Amino acid sequence: MSGIEQARKTAGDLEHSPGFGNEHTSEAVPGALPLGRNAPQRAPLGLYAEQLSGSAFTEPRAQNRRSWLYRIRPSAAHPPFVRIGNGAVRGAPFTETVPDPNRLRWNPLPDPAPGTDFLAGLWTLGGNGDATRRTGMAVHLYHANTAMTDRVFSDADGELLIVPERGGLLIRTELGLLAARPGEVALIPRGMRFRVELLDETARGYVCENYGRPFTLPDLGPIGANGLANARDFLAPVAAYEDIERPVQVINKFCGNLWAATYDHSPLDVVAWHGSHVPYVYDLRRFNVIGSISYDHPDPSIFTVLTSPSDTPGLANADFVVFGPRWLVGENTFRPPYFHRNVMSEYMGLIEGAYDAKAAGEGGFVPGGGSLHNMMSAHGPDRDTFERASAAELKPQKIDDGLAFMFETRRPVTATAQAAGAAHLQRGYDDVWQGLERHFRP
Repeated sequence: MSGIEQARKTAGDLEHSPGFGNEHTSEAVPGALPLGRNAPQRAPLGLYAEQLSGSAFTEPRAQNRRSWLYRIRPSAAHPPFVRIGNGAVRGAPFTETVPDPNRLRWNPLPDPAPGTDFLAGLWTLGGNGDATRRTGMAVHLYHANTAMTDRVFSDADGELLIVPERGGLLIRTELGLLAARPGEVALIPRGMRFRVELLDETARGYVCENYGRPFTLPDLGPIGANGLANARDFLAPVAAYEDIERPVQVINKFCGNLWAATYDHSPLDVVAWHGSHVPYVYDLRRFNVIGSISYDHPDPSIFTVLTSPSDTPGLANADFVVFGPRWLVGENTFRPPYFHRNVMSEYMGLIEGAYDAKAAGEGGFVPGGGSLHNMMSAHGPDRDTFERASAAELKPQKIDDGLAFMFETRRPVTATAQAAGAAHLQRGYDDVWQGLERHFRP
């Protein structure tokens, strides 16, 4: 059985524990989880008790993230980490270039070289903030054609929201296994170790690295108790451990740089755990879309799946927004997203199909590509979309041929030098708005 076939079989047999923000509990071996206390004098089965904190000890209970792990060896049992090359990975602050007010759009990453795994294929497009101050975010892309073998990755700088666009991923974390396929997303908490295997010959997608407060479900306000993403649709793993006694490279992203140490065992050796600092997988097609049933197009904030709050209420450090299948029924309404300038900065990607405000096809907005509209950059439907929507018959319309998303952030996104000079950067992006004619007739 090939590695991909084995990964698919493993992914097909996975169990989960549902509920975003829940206090989850799981054990791979009966009796491995102590009852009534977190750190008994002797943990069951000769395991080590260890706490992984994703928040400060004294943060309010509603925001506090921590998990207790019961593992074969404690995380402290490792040799020194040493600096290694960063490859195409960059971290905040982003100072290689200056923030650019121009609208930018990229084609998909080119195919990777043979033997490229998820980590080697991670490519930073840009970001903002400062990882050492735990503010801001980064946009990465990835492309891979092989599994991570005998190496594990963790990110001390932030949590990782992984958005597959081509090919599925089997993600082995300290707390268990998750499978994320195109149309699903995986959320890996800050500091959690994981390894990525492939469910298909190649894989490609997007990553939002969140340096700020952890992603949470947005408040619903006047929407009420239901709508948008449902907490029960977020699936956490169940305990599954590796008992491996051989060299494993552990790579840690710390303050923007990569560091590595070679362990004599796998650190994915957690036999039981409980807590709220956990990874999740979520199917974007389960998002409950809320929209207008009278007139006008609602603000895109109505499509927010997850948000990383800032110190200013309503002004997100980062938002994850999805534009999925939905009905448009607005009366006397221009239905695609309207022309606008925004105090927020927007990076948009496409998972499948087409986006209703951008032309697809050669040289357009295609799956695996992305666009960046920094704060106050004027944007909106391109010329062809505007003309078509302005003349369309306003009958109920189902949008079901596309799945797009947006990473939105309060600060401008500074592109890396490799992104600003990339061969797959579309040099003529501004042309899509040329030819918007004057219609004013006083």
